[in-house]
Amino acid sequence: MSVLNPFHLALPVHDLDAAADFYCGALGCGTGRTAERWIDLDFFGHQVSLHLVEDHDGGAATNPVDGDAVPARHFGVVLHMGDWQALAERLQTAGTDFLIEPKVRFEGEVGEQATMFLRDPSGNALEFKSFKDPALLFAS
Repeated sequence: MSVLNPFHLALPVHDLDAAADFYCGALGCGTGRTAERWIDLDFFGHQVSLHLVEDHDGGAATNPVDGDAVPARHFGVVLHMGDWQALAERLQTAGTDFLIEPKVRFEGEVGEQATMFLRDPSGNALEFKSFKDPALLFAS
């Protein structure tokens, strides 16, 4: 397996303070450079930039996946199972309003994975997942 390079993703948010509280507080992200209208985050080793915008819809389209209405526009990170479990427990304890509660999907199949979906304060959908066998991340 090759070493993965960090990705960069820019997201629109309508309140930088609320977004920073969510990403840094609830998710435990670190901050990098900041300006009046944007914040760079260390999102599990990747760079996510939050950009202040006045009009942002968050996207509402969904697709059915294993019995759930999965937001078609979302992003996230694949974590080691222990890290995923710790994040799920932290978010549940904090009373997070999940789009899809932490669960295991495709149980017993090649793509068996733990997953959870939530929205940030601006409506951006996030998925956090962990594979039973990380070597099968791209298996078909």
